[in-house]
Order: sequence, then C-alpha cells, then structure tokens
Amino acid sequence: LKLEMPTVNLDREVSLLATVPGVVQSLKRCAVTWQKLISRVLEEQLKKVPQGNGPLAEIYLWREKNATLSALTAQIKFPEVQKVLEILQEAESGFTADLQIVLSDLRRHHMQAQDNAKFLSTLERHLKNLSTGTGVDVVSHTIPALLNALRLVWIMSRHYNKEERMVPLLERISWEISARVRRVVDLQTLFKQDIAAAKKKITEARNTLEQWKKCYFTTCIQVEESGSKRYWKFDAKRLFEKTDYMVSICQDLYDIFQVTEELHNMFIPELITVSENPKGVDELQREVNIVISPMEDLTCDPFSMESARDWGFVMEEFREDVTVEIVEQIFVENHKDPPLYKNHPPVAGAISWSRSLCHRITHTITRFQEEEEELLASERGKEVKQIYLQVAEKLKEYEDEKYHLWRERTEYMLPLLLKETLLTVSSATEEPVTTKKSVCFTLNFSPEIQEIITETKYMEQLGLPVPEMARYVALQEDKYLRYTNKLKAMLDCYHKLMEMMNEAEMKLLDHCIQELWRILKAGHKRLTWKSVGIGEFIVQCTQTIGNLELLVHQIHHISEDISSKLQSIESTNLFKFPHSKNGDKYPGAKEFFDYVKCEQAKVVEQLVRKYSAIPQLLIEMERRVANTNSGKSPKLASYYAYWENRIYQVLTQLIVKNLQAFNAAVLANVPLLQIEAVLSVPEITLQPNASEIEKMTVQCIQGCVEVTKHFTRWMHGTCIECPTQHVKADEVVTFSFYSDVSQSPLIIEQANLITQNVHKLLASLSKCLNQWKKYDLLWKSDKGALLDRLAAEKPACVVFDEHLQFYMKVIQEVTSQPLIKDEQFIRLQLAPLALAVQENAKSWMMSLGKLLNDLAREELFSLQDEIQVGVFSL
Repeated sequence: LKLEMPTVNLDREVSLLATVPGVVQSLKRCAVTWQKLISRVLEEQLKKVPQGNGPLAEIYLWREKNATLSALTAQIKFPEVQKVLEILQEAESGFTADLQIVLSDLRRHHMQAQDNAKFLSTLERHLKNLSTGTGVDVVSHTIPALLNALRLVWIMSRHYNKEERMVPLLERISWEISARVRRVVDLQTLFKQDIAAAKKKITEARNTLEQWKKCYFTTCIQVEESGSKRYWKFDAKRLFEKTDYMVSICQDLYDIFQVTEELHNMFIPELITVSENPKGVDELQREVNIVISPMEDLTCDPFSMESARDWGFVMEEFREDVTVEIVEQIFVENHKDPPLYKNHPPVAGAISWSRSLCHRITHTITRFQEEEEELLASERGKEVKQIYLQVAEKLKEYEDEKYHLWRERTEYMLPLLLKETLLTVSSATEEPVTTKKSVCFTLNFSPEIQEIITETKYMEQLGLPVPEMARYVALQEDKYLRYTNKLKAMLDCYHKLMEMMNEAEMKLLDHCIQELWRILKAGHKRLTWKSVGIGEFIVQCTQTIGNLELLVHQIHHISEDISSKLQSIESTNLFKFPHSKNGDKYPGAKEFFDYVKCEQAKVVEQLVRKYSAIPQLLIEMERRVANTNSGKSPKLASYYAYWENRIYQVLTQLIVKNLQAFNAAVLANVPLLQIEAVLSVPEITLQPNASEIEKMTVQCIQGCVEVTKHFTRWMHGTCIECPTQHVKADEVVTFSFYSDVSQSPLIIEQANLITQNVHKLLASLSKCLNQWKKYDLLWKSDKGALLDRLAAEKPACVVFDEHLQFYMKVIQEVTSQPLIKDEQFIRLQLAPLALAVQENAKSWMMSLGKLLNDLAREELFSLQDEIQVGVFSL
C-alpha cells in the first residue's frame, strides 16, 4: 500500500503554491486518490474477521491490522504529504473536509489496532500453552495465569474493557479448551485402553473443564473487588454452555467405565474358579463387554451438542444392560413418580415402566441360566437370584396395585363424568343487559375422560381387562374429539362476537342475543355427554352465531359510515383566515372577522349535509335489525339515543378544537390582521379601538358556537329531526344542539381564555403607544399664546434656531422609529401616528418661520427708516 505522490514541484512557499490553480488542481486529484485508497483499506480491514475459532486467530488479526494501518499512517506523516494538505487547506479549506474525516478515521482505527495488538500480545504465551502444550496438567496450570492476564487487559486496555470485545475472546478461549479436551478424550482409542487409565484421562479432562469455569468466576470477583467500575457481568451461557455439556459427557463416560469395572469385579473372578466350561466363561466375558461395545463404534460425536439426542439413546441403551441391584435402585427412587414414555398415560405408563424393569432383569437372569448354570448355582449366583425374585415380586405388586386402583376409580368416576353438561357458564343469563359481555360459556369436557380413554387403550395393549363402559367410551373417542373441537370453535366464535359489540350494539341486538342464549342454555342445562342430540345442538348454535355475526358486520359497516361522517365533521376547520396582500399587507380587523364569518357560513352548509345523511343510515340499520324503515322503531330507541349522544360529543369537540386552534392563532407570533395607531387630538388611540376589536372577537367566538344551531335535534326515541315550533306569530323555535353545546364548561372556558388573551394583547399594544406621548406638547400646547409671547419678547435668532432644531430633531427621530409592530396575531401600523407627529412638528416649524420672518421684516423696515433719517440729516 503506497500513497501516490504529486508530480508538481512543491519547493516554494505554501501560500504561493496555494494561489497557483494548476498546482492546486493537481494536488486535489492526488488527494482524492489518497482518500479513495485509505477508505478502501479501512473498509477491507473492518470486514476482516479472525481466521479460525481459537483465540490466537484474534491476536494474529489485530497484528495484521496494525501492520497495515501503521504503514498508511507512516506515509501520511511524510513531509511531502503534510505540505500537500497544508496547500489544499490554504487554497480551499472546504475541499479537505472529507479527506480530514478519512484521515481521522485512519488515526482512530490505527490507535485501536495498535492498542489491541499490544495488550493481546501479553496473552500469547498462555494461549499457545493452551493450544499446543503437552499434557492436560499444562492446560490446568495455564488457565489461572491466562485469566489473571485477561483481568489486567480488562482494567488497562481502552478497547478490550467492553463486553462486546471481551466476551467473543472468552468464547474463543472456551472453544480452545473444549477442543483440547476432545483431543485428550479420543473415543476412538479410549475404549481400547485399560479401564483405570481411561478413568484417569476422563477425570483430568472433566477437572480441566470445571477449573475453567471456577477460575472465571474467581476472576469476576477479583475484578469487582479491585475497585473497577466495569464488572464482568457476561452471559455465562455463551461461555460455559458447551463446556458444561462436555462435563456431563465426561461424567457419562466415567459412569460407563465404572459400571464396566464393577461387572468385571462381580462376575469374572468367580466364574473363573467355578466354571468348567472355558467357552462359557468366554461367552459371558463377551456378554459383559457388550455393555460398552456400542461406545467403540459410535457414529456420532458425543461432545457435540447437536448429537445430544443420539448420545442420549446410546446412554439409555447402556443403562438398560445393568444389574438387578441397579434396577431395584431405579425402582425405589422412581416408583412414586415413574418416568413415562411419550404419550403414555400415568397408570398404564407406570405399569409399562415396571414391566420394562422386570424385563431387563429377567433377560439378564435368563441369559445366565441358558449359558452358565454353574454361576447361578454358586453362593453369589443364589444371592443374585434371590435378589432377582424379590425385585420381580415388588414390581408385580406395584403393577397390581396401580391397576386395581385405576379400575375402581374408573368404574366410579366415568358415569359421573358423562353426566356432566356440555357447557358451563360463568354468570347467570338472567343478568342485566349491561353485563351481557361478562357472560362466558366454557367447554365442560373433563380432561379425566380423555385420560380414561387413553388409559383404557393402553391397558388393553398391556393385556389387562378394562371396564365395559370404559371400553365403550374409548371406542367413541373420535366422536368425542370431533364434538369437543367443534364446541371449542363455536364458543370461540361466540366470545369473539360478544367482544366485537359495544354496549349500544348489545342493547340494539338484545332480542337476537336472548335467542342465542336460549339455544346455548340447552348446553349447560340439559345436554350431557351421554345425550344423542349433541351434533344437532352444535349445528344450531353455529348457525345462530353465524347469522348474528353477519348482522353485526352489517351494523359495523353502517356504524363506520356514520363515524366517518362524524369524524369529518369533528375535524372541520371553522376558522379560515384571509391571506395577506402582497405578503406584507394584512386585512383590517373588520375585514378579517367578516372573512371568517363568511367562510364559516360556507362550511356549515357542507356540515349540515353530512349530518342530514346520518338518519338515512340509521334507517337502513333499522331495516336490517327490525325489518322496518320508519326511523322511529322502539327496538332502536336506545341506539338512536346512543348516536345522538355521539353527535353531541362530536359537536362539542368540533367547537372546542376550533376555539383551541383560534386561541393558538391568537397567541402565535404570526400576524393575521392589522390595526393602526392614530392621533385623535388630544389622545393617541388604536383604530379600531380596543373595545371594538374585543367586541368583534366575542362575536366571532359566538358565531363559532352558533354553528351548532344548524344541527337540529331528533325527536325522542327516533332519528327524525324535530320540526320547527311556532311559539308566537312571529317567533319560530328550532330545537338544536346549541343549547347543550353552548353550556359546555370546556367551551365556556376556552371562549373566556380567548377573550382574556385578546384583552391582554390589546392592553400591551396600547401600552406601547405610551412612548409616543412624549411628543404630546406638539398638539396640547397653545401655539398662538406661545408665538405671541415670543413675538413680544423679540428673541435673538439663536432662540429661533434652537426651537427649529428641536422640531427638526423630532421629525428625524420619528422617521427613524419602526413603523410596524407585530405582536401575536395583530400587526400594529404606526405610520399614521408617525405622520401626524411629523405634521404637527412641521406646523410648528412653519409658524416659527413665519414669526421669524415677520420680526425680521419689522427690523428691516425700522433700519431702513433710520437710514433715511440719517441721509436727510446730512
């Protein structure tokens, strides 16, 4: 990996080279090449993974990364490269931004690789001992030192102090230890060795695996006690699931050799001394060796967790070839809760288990009887035979007791169970309508019936007589299974259907639900599991539920249409504001509120059309439920009331949401309308004034609420709109939602909040006009009197100049003032007020100028008279 160097001459100063376009362009191309190379190298390095499962592969990976990134980093530090970067930074700093990011990534990854390679190298010696050291004892001595070194790496390293780094490394170490144990405990040679030597190897291997786990948890405690804030709280399953499994396999292998040793010690010496048949001895030797023969030709790897099932079969086969004493021990330990074959019931399974134990010992004794009678004739043989007879008797007594207890209970319980009703109900059907949903029907088929059926089938397979009723019920198993499945499906449909309906729909369909309950009542009052009408009952319930479900779906479809219209009404915007003219000119207050009112009138027409369509939908629902289309069916009276209440809630929300939106628009710093500040001598006021604007606001709010006057209420118990009522000759009353909606505390609160906010805003705008009161002498002073006094005093011109300068300063000051003030939703135009102030100042200047002119003329004429008198006197 080598960076391509530029071909241009870089001997001159950086600042001079940065001004030469040809040089800069050449260096840019070179820098782009560097950036691509470094990015590609970083990407390749990040994709690299350790080549192998062991921990040494991780060390070699980081060394390789460090070497590659060190080579690139060294080239970046070359003076020529640094000068190129300086020139590009000087010429066009923005160009080098991406390159600097890549260089920063290179430095960061290089530092990481350097740090990791350094710290992992401290583990290399221990890991090599783990991988290639001679003897298991070397591994045992290496594990504590290795974990201590890992603890130091955890404390000192900047990267291997995190779980995502340390756990994979520990997993690799665990894999290496497992692989080492596999090589030591080689099943291809283990069963060909001396039993004592094999047991020693297995023990050492097991101790090594256990030591790995023990040392790990000791190190965890040391890390915690060292004061480090980063503890080893790793997932133990990831680290030790494999090694723990291997420990169990080692124990299995040890047990195999232990049992084999016991068999040799028990029989072989005695046979050698008493037997006169060497061939029989050899045959028995072969039979004993059969115990471990499957282990020598294993097709699976017992240390592989994927082979756990196959290994379990091997161990099960091994344990089947055991002595009478072991069988007795198994029986004593498990007879109260015997292990059962898959799908076996408790009693028949227990009997099968006891018979299998008896078969094992019978098979062993029979083999000895056939092949070596001298063995059984010996003292040890008689002892074994006596033990066999005692165990066999216990097993037979156990079987008889289990069978008789089962038969007695079955003959007593089965008739009672078959008299149970098909269904149970959690609450009485006479409950009020509002609690219909709480009524829950459940299948009342006792699991004990199914257990009796299964027991009966297995008892007959075992050759044991069964009660006639149990046999009859067992023959009807398919029928009962069919009934229970259909009843479960039917009840699931029923409960889902009840959950689909809300309270209003439950009241609406009360007559249909009562009819369904009447049918279901037979299932929990009359029909039992001995009845002949179960099939017809299921069909009738299923059909009734299906018809009701169809009707509910139709109601939901219509309800969704109504809800859609109500949602559309609720989401309507009643406050549509005019757009500003030319982007900076906004409508006046009256124009603004008139626009909102006009737009509300347009929207109301659309809302009323949507509202008027709702009764037609309810009449369609009435046609489906009550077979009438009057709009006033008594069966739907409560349902009409439900939707009228929903409409009230929607209209209330419509007004509340729109008032909230209007209030938000009032408070937002976005102008919607404009007013003017004007001089109405002697006061400065808003135009229109605050009270007028507040009045228009209240009228706008009232107009929003009065939208509900267009929604006519329905007559009681119907969905038909109330006709208008003529109270007096010239007074017509329409029953609408307005009287109820307008009394809503939420609406009243929101309306008050808007008026308060507008009042505060107008008060704030009025307050900002106070700064203009400093000019009120311009129009509050008596101009004539002041000018007469000045005329009488005949002041010097400098006095006039001071006055004129003052008024000129006022004009200039007003001119520099901002003429627009935006506060919340109002833009205040100050230009009319500023113009009035300027006009008043100019008026003073004109009056002073005229006075000055008059006084100057008077002085001029006086001087002229004096000159003429002087001339005549000469």
